[in-house]
Amino acid sequence: MKTIIFGATGTVGRLATERMLADGHRVTAFARTPGKLKIEHENLMLLAGNAASADEVAAAVEGHEAVVITLGAGLSRSSTIRSDGTRNVILGMQKHGVKRLVCQSTLGAHESWANLNFFWKRIMFGALLRPVFKDHELQEELVRVSGLDWTIVRPNAFAPELATGGYKENFPASEPRLSLKINPADIASFLSRQLSDVQYLRCAVGIST
Repeated sequence: MKTIIFGATGTVGRLATERMLADGHRVTAFARTPGKLKIEHENLMLLAGNAASADEVAAAVEGHEAVVITLGAGLSRSSTIRSDGTRNVILGMQKHGVKRLVCQSTLGAHESWANLNFFWKRIMFGALLRPVFKDHELQEELVRVSGLDWTIVRPNAFAPELATGGYKENFPASEPRLSLKINPADIASFLSRQLSDVQYLRCAVGIST
């Protein structure tokens, strides 16, 4: 499948790009400086651009069959690039008739709030990362009303030290036995899987060990 990924040079974006290529997809990596990927592959195209620019995003989306969003803002706690960029992606997809959207959000958004423990509810998302969390919630709202064939993926804290595999997926908000950590490689694998699997079409899916 010909896929474009927005946020390709982030922690998950880089791994998702590698995994999608390994899974046989043709991938366009969209980022401000896509050369940072340092990946060479016959099915990879690098495309420099700004996700905050509606025109650049729309032009990039044209000709693709699916879109993956892994947008992030690095150390910034005030950026709205997740929702702004997602809005631009949706508009571009609607303009060019691209239907499949896979969007990385965060566990805790909306009804998955109940999955979090006190630390994440009160300290991280309740205080330190509150603007980031609110931006994720707005991002999800935009995706849900887009009219596209969407899947929202909700991982929790990145933990590269964890072994890959064995994570839980699509658990209820009442699920009590979660570490609230996941290896980024597992997130990347799950994102890539959604391109050829419609099990979670128009669903928001939590993933965690």
